[in-house]
Amino acid sequence: MRLSGSITALATPFTAAGELDLDAWRRLLQAQREGGTHAVVVAGSTGEAAALFEAEYDTLLRAAVEELGGQLPVVAGTGLSNTARTIEQTRRAAALGADAALVVTPPYVRPTQAGLAAHFRAVADDGALPVVLYNVPGRTGCDLLPDTVAGLAGHARIAGIKEARNEPERMQALLPLRDDGFCVLSGDDPTAVRAMLAGADGVVSVASNVVPASFRRLCDLARGGEEAAAEALDAQLRALYEFLGLESNPIPLKALLARRGFGHGLRLPLTTLSPEHAALAGQIAEAVDRLEAAAANDNAS
Repeated sequence: MRLSGSITALATPFTAAGELDLDAWRRLLQAQREGGTHAVVVAGSTGEAAALFEAEYDTLLRAAVEELGGQLPVVAGTGLSNTARTIEQTRRAAALGADAALVVTPPYVRPTQAGLAAHFRAVADDGALPVVLYNVPGRTGCDLLPDTVAGLAGHARIAGIKEARNEPERMQALLPLRDDGFCVLSGDDPTAVRAMLAGADGVVSVASNVVPASFRRLCDLARGGEEAAAEALDAQLRALYEFLGLESNPIPLKALLARRGFGHGLRLPLTTLSPEHAALAGQIAEAVDRLEAAAANDNAS
């Protein structure tokens, strides 16, 4: 399996009472499919994985496979702070029908590079699912360096990396590792076009939760080498990127999703969007609707 294009790191909708909103979840999945998204990630950091109980994780992943299985890949977030537990979670995701596992560097424990290499090899050697490495130092406290990635890239069960560091030098160091069995994906919306124009396979996106058609269009343009058109569309999305970064992810995102009827909030310790940003949220929501209508027309033509 090779992942590419617009891959949405899905938010998890909750009801006003704080329970899973399965109706909203299924509608969100349908909106992603209809918008042209190439793959989805269930229960990643954007999906508030740390706030989910095991039964809820199972419910979300099972519903995603039922809704999208056979049409686009369903990737499960399975990375935990311990290797044995990560293997167990990856097996769990495989049993529920996931196509691949997105495995973040172990949060909080800050392994050495040798420890990171051993961790990812152990998960991949277990063989439950193809593994996509995920590097996001700002959340985990450790950085998976390119030399370590290079040592992992040839593993038959390691399918790629989602790199969330946004420096162009980091992406340039990873791109030579691309081959038929290893993809390089941006994990940073604001610099994803730059990465794809340089040769990255796609992006695992937060913004595409609310603009799936626009991100499909953006990825098609950038991966097709249409630099001017990709950068023009990216410029129109810049205000959305900035809004999504105002507070911790997925707080601003869920404010936008709630306006579309996809859930009612977050779980503590995350709180709802600060009141001073409410007016801007409305403006962004209106702009997003216009962009999506235009992108849907472009994608259909």
